[in-house]
Amino acid sequence: MKYLNNTIIPLVVITIFSTLINSQKLEAQESFSKHFTKERLRLDVVFAGDAFNQDCFLEGLFKEPLWGGPLNSTTEDFNYGEFNYRVENELGDIIFSKGFNSLFQEWRTTAEAKKIKRSFRSSHTIPFPKSKVNVIFSARNREDGLFYDISTFIIDPNDKQICNVSDSGYKTDTLLYNGNPNNKVDLLFIAEGYTEQEMDKFKEDALLFTGYLFDIEPYKSRKEDFNIWAVQAISKDSGTDIPHQNSWKNTALSSSFYTFNIDRYLTTPDQSIVARAASNVPYDALYVIVNTDKYGGGGIYNFYGLSMASHKTTAEVFVHELGHSFAGLADEYYSSEVAYEEFYNLSLEPWEPNITTMVNFERKWKQMVNSKKAGIFEGGGYTAKGIYRSALNCRMKSNEAAEFCPVCKAAINKMIDHYTQ
Repeated sequence: MKYLNNTIIPLVVITIFSTLINSQKLEAQESFSKHFTKERLRLDVVFAGDAFNQDCFLEGLFKEPLWGGPLNSTTEDFNYGEFNYRVENELGDIIFSKGFNSLFQEWRTTAEAKKIKRSFRSSHTIPFPKSKVNVIFSARNREDGLFYDISTFIIDPNDKQICNVSDSGYKTDTLLYNGNPNNKVDLLFIAEGYTEQEMDKFKEDALLFTGYLFDIEPYKSRKEDFNIWAVQAISKDSGTDIPHQNSWKNTALSSSFYTFNIDRYLTTPDQSIVARAASNVPYDALYVIVNTDKYGGGGIYNFYGLSMASHKTTAEVFVHELGHSFAGLADEYYSSEVAYEEFYNLSLEPWEPNITTMVNFERKWKQMVNSKKAGIFEGGGYTAKGIYRSALNCRMKSNEAAEFCPVCKAAINKMIDHYTQ
């Protein structure tokens, strides 16, 4: 007999349950094999528009050697992200889906987007299909919170226009290996602003970042669920662009401070460059280590995270930005300068798991409040009034916080589970 919450559970029930779970996993993997190979297809796309209209255009298709994502959970049930792309087979069945945010989506909430049109490149990956599929990109509507299709691309795996040259030419180091990428979280560090002579420094920095990750819960308890890789993307110049100081560098990923005229916002405007650097490595999360001691960074859900390599708050900023890019966590601060205008519609419940407008608190952390594991504190998501967080302080609110709050820990664990179970 076994006990769970003081309840006696017969071993036969546990055995049947375990057999059912294993059967479901096998069925899911058989479904994957029916529709996909274990290679990866990268779609380079261009999002373009302004604050009022947007469109998405296909720029190129690239066959890459390794699909590192899960085989038994190819569709997401989080409903995260301001965008989504899904893969439908010829019968119209959804065989893959993924939510994401983008720099273009953030830009659309700035004042500039009301005056001009701009375009942003990005890359998005799916398992390589065995037969024709439709890849459909959708955007979340600000007024009702629902997704609406904006572009559909017909993909034929036999298309001779699919480029099969996938090697970035960069060396990859294995920093931590715990097993098959298909059931691990594969975190990929990419060098930015490191010259060939500085690659030893990059490897040291990447090992430091690895240590920072596993110094904090819940990552500390889930270390065996991760593989860590590091790509030595070589730059001609050391450092990164600092436009407001008239400092420009020739770097591998073309990163830059002063994104949207915010001094500390460090990004790579063309995300497809980042994806190309990772072309021959399995990954679930991309993180760019920028060779600078200037404070700054950024993190965008299922897009990338990046931050400075050398600063007294490097560890804190790294895990904060990874909270955005890997787990879909929102910023919980509300007093720092940002470029966004009315980023959230307060009449809707935000999709991010760690903030709420109380419109639909039932699907957030209400049960944790009832059990006194979390609270309700006003202020978050760049807004002092009308948005609430679960703790007085948290790593998603400030660098001074010692840890993630219980709500954020639960959300991170849920994401780790998605890639590993």
